[in-house]
Amino acid sequence: MAKLDGGELAHVFRQHFGTEPEIFSAPGRVNLIGEHTDYNDGFVLPSAIGFYAHVAVAPRGDRRLVLRSTEFEEVFEADLARETLTKLGGWCDYVLGVAAQLLHHGIRLPGANILVHGEVPIGSGLSSSAALEVASAMAFLKLANAEMPLKEIAKLCQRAENDFVGAHVGIMDQFVSCHGREGNAVMLDCRSLDYELVPIPKSIEFVICNTMVKHELSGGEYNLRRQQCEEGVRILKDKYSEIRALRDVSIEQLKAEISSMPEIIYKRCLHVVAENDRVLQTASLLPAGDLKGVGKLMAASHASLRDLYEVSCTELDVMVEAAQDLPGFIGGRMTGGGFGGCTVNLVEVQHAPQFAEMIAQRYRAKTTIFPEVFICSAADGAGAEIQGRP
Repeated sequence: MAKLDGGELAHVFRQHFGTEPEIFSAPGRVNLIGEHTDYNDGFVLPSAIGFYAHVAVAPRGDRRLVLRSTEFEEVFEADLARETLTKLGGWCDYVLGVAAQLLHHGIRLPGANILVHGEVPIGSGLSSSAALEVASAMAFLKLANAEMPLKEIAKLCQRAENDFVGAHVGIMDQFVSCHGREGNAVMLDCRSLDYELVPIPKSIEFVICNTMVKHELSGGEYNLRRQQCEEGVRILKDKYSEIRALRDVSIEQLKAEISSMPEIIYKRCLHVVAENDRVLQTASLLPAGDLKGVGKLMAASHASLRDLYEVSCTELDVMVEAAQDLPGFIGGRMTGGGFGGCTVNLVEVQHAPQFAEMIAQRYRAKTTIFPEVFICSAADGAGAEIQGRP
């Protein structure tokens, strides 16, 4: 999606609504390592990226919400005075879900004209929905002259997607959209929501490669993986009563119980337990500049997702293989839930443009698919500057 600066978006808003807006923004994210650990109370290492959802907003004299988008023709309306907010079946549900949660939280919202502009590629696994939710929450809170801690905003936006939209997502996406900082990844404990900023060497850029595929079985398989992890915890609790989630299991404990569980359950658990260790190691090696070590951990993560958790696919594997031995390549892996979507690669800054061009050529030669490739770096979250981001 093309970027619009603040002045351009305000101009479009004035054309539609005839008044001057305030603009609120929140970024998408890429997860550097830590996949399928979030719903197991584990650790993740995402980064906000410089693709934002922007929400231009101005109050109305009534309590209607009128929602427009620069990307879609439909205009949606809801009346806060007369209706319990319900899904309308479009992009607007992410905005309305946030409004519904704020109302449930006891915050009285005024009516508003709203224009949404998204830079985060939709359906790519870079969390366009979380970016829109967080930007909407910032806008509604300002309109209502209310305040809320960033951590609570992230939790509220997660509930909006869980309960209103109906997507059972973890907290990672909304959290990093709130808390991201330029030049840093965010090492998040998904149980406590404690986090620390992990500096990324200035010599690195992210090259994110969209395979342009998303296999339909992903939803059911995602739920199945969660069930398999829960089954593993149930088995392990018989021996280790203190275990609440796979986050609490060591490699040694898991290996000692290999004969107690079906092979498929053991494989799923082994991925999660080892992946948590990889996140902690990466968070230590990255700021120390041990990029060779980070690259090995990313490779191990992808192999585990492919072979143990079985959420990769041919296109993701081809994209990961296409990165090997290219100039400036440090490490890469699939990112997101799997079965399509994107890979993330750490690449030396001076080689990033050539890398992006060459990996696209290699992938296209193997699959005949034209990928999207984005070069970006760790960016600020919504909490760094609430208003007026260009």
